[in-house]
Amino acid sequence: MRTQAKLKLGYYPLALAEARRIRNYLQFSDETASILDPCSGTGAALCSLSDGAAVRRCGIELDAHRAEEARKVLDEVIQGSAFDTHAPVDSFSLLYLNPPYDFEIGEGKNQRMERLFLEHLGRWVRPGGVIVMVAPYDRVYDCRAIVTPQFKDKAIYRLTEPEALAYKQVVVFGIRRTRQERERMNDHDVSLANWKLNDRTRSYDEIPPLPDVADRRYVIPPSFAAKLDYRGIPLDQLEDLLAKSPAWRQARRVTHAPKPEFAGRPLTSLHQGHVALLCTSGMMNGCFGEGKDRHVAHWESVKVVDRREEEEDGTTVIHEKERFSQRLTLLYANGRIALLSEKPSDAVHRKEDGHAERAPAHGQADVYASEPGHDHQRHGGDELPCG
Repeated sequence: MRTQAKLKLGYYPLALAEARRIRNYLQFSDETASILDPCSGTGAALCSLSDGAAVRRCGIELDAHRAEEARKVLDEVIQGSAFDTHAPVDSFSLLYLNPPYDFEIGEGKNQRMERLFLEHLGRWVRPGGVIVMVAPYDRVYDCRAIVTPQFKDKAIYRLTEPEALAYKQVVVFGIRRTRQERERMNDHDVSLANWKLNDRTRSYDEIPPLPDVADRRYVIPPSFAAKLDYRGIPLDQLEDLLAKSPAWRQARRVTHAPKPEFAGRPLTSLHQGHVALLCTSGMMNGCFGEGKDRHVAHWESVKVVDRREEEEDGTTVIHEKERFSQRLTLLYANGRIALLSEKPSDAVHRKEDGHAERAPAHGQADVYASEPGHDHQRHGGDELPCG
């Protein structure tokens, strides 16, 4: 999982349009049933799937803010990990599962999270209960060890909303087998069911899309009021106590170091070396100018290579010396971007990333405009339009 996804704790909610289509496949009775979403988020998906039904909605959510939002619409919410939460076997009538699409991170283990969630939560569904799993199509077959022996009358549909297309999501429906049905399954039955599951998920485009009008119904049986038992660390209390811990006070000096601020005029005039240090350290970054010349300036240090060739006994010897130079990026109010750096000489060869291998030290600079076809404008070092 990418860093941005990890910051969201793998939270990619189901599109409400898809939730309404899935709702058409579910038929609730007049008796109360307990239903569960172990990655509930704000609870919006579970509410849409059970809209208008007499159910007891339960959810599990890692994020404190989303758990607080879910408590407003769900009957019971646990803030913490689903793997630290326990419930009686065969206690829920419906399990809606949209787990993080990632690998497990553990010592000697690296299984898919979709399978781990099914292993932990699949036995909570009562016989005759229904599972609704949303996952990437190519990860469904990885769950065959649980899906095949535990669930029957399975159906797979392709989700078509833009959010779902990005991850090639499908929805899998299934009914939990009874204990007698599981015991009657032999190796041939399991192999045949696995072959069908693999054949249905071989190609994403060949999976039928989830229609607006349901072509079948899954009856949700009634169940007693299931109780969730959380046995993990109380994350909300831990977050409150963290700010007072000695470890946090030491770590925040590095992770949340205050940004230094400088104001006032220097005691003596700055020479060129002082100005260069201020620029490359970022202390002269900011907004400058007025009107059409209003711009944001960003200085940075870049590495360049001075290259010199010499002839020694008929052999060309190339000498290279690395040094640092300055580069200034300007973003103007009209959206134009300009890049100012040392002007390379005509004999300079450029690297693939566009940085000059050799640059003179006479202070001239080239302005590279962002617009295609725009002529390069050259300015002297004393004519830079900022600071």
